[in-house]
Amino acid sequence: MSSPIQIALITGANTGVGEAVARSLALKHEYHVIIGSRNLAAGTAVTSSLQERGLRASAIHLDLADEASIQAAARTIETDFGRFDVLVNSAAVFLELDPRNAGLTLRQRFEQTFVPNLFGQADITEAVLPLLRKASVPRIVFVSSRLGSLANALDPKAAFYENDFRPYNCSKASLNVLAINYARMLDNVGGLVNVVCPGLVKTRLSNYAEAGHSPEVGAERIVQMATLGKEGPTRTFSDRSGLILW
Repeated sequence: MSSPIQIALITGANTGVGEAVARSLALKHEYHVIIGSRNLAAGTAVTSSLQERGLRASAIHLDLADEASIQAAARTIETDFGRFDVLVNSAAVFLELDPRNAGLTLRQRFEQTFVPNLFGQADITEAVLPLLRKASVPRIVFVSSRLGSLANALDPKAAFYENDFRPYNCSKASLNVLAINYARMLDNVGGLVNVVCPGLVKTRLSNYAEAGHSPEVGAERIVQMATLGKEGPTRTFSDRSGLILW
């Protein structure tokens, strides 16, 4: 008997690292990828480009700032698939790197960062948890950053040490703790929950930083952790170079 098709939901999959993860899972691993995106038209375009190549993909509207959208997405996945195997929490914002946000107060930057970077990710993870529990090996990958590492924050030699990225850094540190909690919650079904830093990537999130590498490179470690077998690691924080201190 052949194994069932692996199904992965990727948030923020209409662009950047999320899109690169979805394309890799569909093309190299033959997963059915669910393209979660706030902009449904953009997500549908990515889905169509994959389907035209004979790959398995579908699009779903998923706005992490809208709880109704999150609950509707979970219901649609349950109706269409009944279960799925992998959740990649990729969607995020980094307001400090976008000059258009220069006029926001500190409180506004915190509020507008934490909604997609933490609150929305907690909501979608909680909403689909019953479906993930039906997988033979439930996997969640939280896309975080070295900037959320407490060890990194205490290291004067660390990159961006002098930069004021407080809302983003705090959101990612909180996301790391959230991931550890879901790892504990999925222990009883053999779930694997890991945190990955894609590094500095040349995407809209980083305002297309010249020093950044490609989304495909940023996606590499995420895809590795999304495709783990049942004996794979859990409760880790890593990038392409290896483990990162929490």
